[in-house]
Amino acid sequence: MVRITINEDRCTGCGLCVEACHEAVIGISNGKARLVQEAYCDGLGNCIPVCPTGAIIREVRDRQIPPKPLSITQWPVQIKLVPLQAPFFEQANVVISADCCAYVYGNFHQEFMKNQIILIGCPKLDAVDYSEKLGEIIQHNHIKSLRVIRMEVPCCGGIEHAVRKALKNSGKILPLAVTTLSIDGKIVH
Repeated sequence: MVRITINEDRCTGCGLCVEACHEAVIGISNGKARLVQEAYCDGLGNCIPVCPTGAIIREVRDRQIPPKPLSITQWPVQIKLVPLQAPFFEQANVVISADCCAYVYGNFHQEFMKNQIILIGCPKLDAVDYSEKLGEIIQHNHIKSLRVIRMEVPCCGGIEHAVRKALKNSGKILPLAVTTLSIDGKIVH
């Protein structure tokens, strides 16, 4: 598990890290930066480059509970949070899934995530058009293939539409597969 650590001896309490932290994990207490919501730290370290004294570092910690083997190979997975360029996109097969799919389809990890990069989102709940960001990801990385996994419900059509639009706008030609799941967890097509 990757988390950040703050060396209080080096911290000047400037607060730049507080502003840079998107998870509101860091706060100022007694003139020093401190982790106030450590459980929510994503370990990405947006706070690290803004610290003028180098008081913040990433630290790998052992988990208390042995982790179950997962098929996930990158973090973050939310379309809204994933960077536009990242090493994990290099020659990757990218799965773009409606977030409900992993809950409805019991073998989601085994069948759709092994050796794949996974991006998830919900066009209805996120109320955003993913096509622009996905188009930039496709355009600026060397991706091998795309696969959309969606539910049969109409709102999931938004994620498929966004991927098709992104691919078209990127100017690249990539293999694209679409898998549709029924609400009772079966593959429709």
